[in-house]
Amino acid sequence: MEKRQELYKGKAKTVFATDDPHRLIMHYRDDVSAFDGAKLAKLDLKGETNNKINAYVMGKLAATGVPSHFVGMLDERESLVKAMKMVPVECVVRNVCAGSMAKRYGIAEGTKLAEPIFEFFLKSDALHDPLCNDDHIRVLGWATLREIGEMKAITHRVNAVLKPLFAAAGIDLVDYKLEFGHPTDDPDGPLVLGDEFTPDGCRLWDAKTGEKLDKDRFRRDLGEVIEHYREVARRIGVPL
Repeated sequence: MEKRQELYKGKAKTVFATDDPHRLIMHYRDDVSAFDGAKLAKLDLKGETNNKINAYVMGKLAATGVPSHFVGMLDERESLVKAMKMVPVECVVRNVCAGSMAKRYGIAEGTKLAEPIFEFFLKSDALHDPLCNDDHIRVLGWATLREIGEMKAITHRVNAVLKPLFAAAGIDLVDYKLEFGHPTDDPDGPLVLGDEFTPDGCRLWDAKTGEKLDKDRFRRDLGEVIEHYREVARRIGVPL
C-alpha cells in the first residue's frame, strides 16, 4: 500500500491518501487537545499507545460482528482504514453520569445509571457539539431514519462488548463517543463504525478507587496522562 498526500490533519491524527481510493492511512500523532482545541500539548508515546489500543479494541469488536472502517495496523503509529463518508453526528453512551451530563442536569458525577443512556451530538467544534435528537437529525438531513436506528443499535452492541471487557480489567467504562459513516466503496450499504476507540474518546475509571485513566487527566490537569493510558492498555491485554 503506497502512502500518498496528506488529506486531513485533525487534533490528534493525520489522514493520508493511498494508491487505493477506498483505503486511507491514519497516522496517530503525540498531540492531545481539550475544550474544542483550546488546550493543546504533546505527550511522548501517545500516538503509538492510542494506535495499539484502537487496533486491539477494533479486533475485539470485529470478532463479535461489529462492522468498522478498521483494516489493520501498519506500524506503531499508523493503521489502514476504509475511506468513509461520515455522518455529522456523534453517538454517546453513558453508563455512569459524568462530564457534561453531570453539569447539564445537576447530577453528581459518579452516579450509576439504571441503564445506559444514549445521546446524539452534532459534530461541530465551532458550536461546541450541541446535544440533538432524532428529529433534528432526520429533519435537518444529517441522517435518515434508518441510519439513526443503525447508529443506536451498533453503539449499544459496542457497549455490550466493551463494558464487560473493561470490567474484567478492573475498569469502569463510564461513557464513550462513536462516529459512523458509509465506506466509499459501499455508499448505499449499512453504516459502519468510522471512529477510533481510545482513552481520548471515552471515560475510564478504576473500578475500586475511581481514579481517572482517560483524557480527563489532561483536561483537569491531573498529570501522568500517558502513564495511565498505558496502564489501561496493559490491563486489557494490549501488547505495547
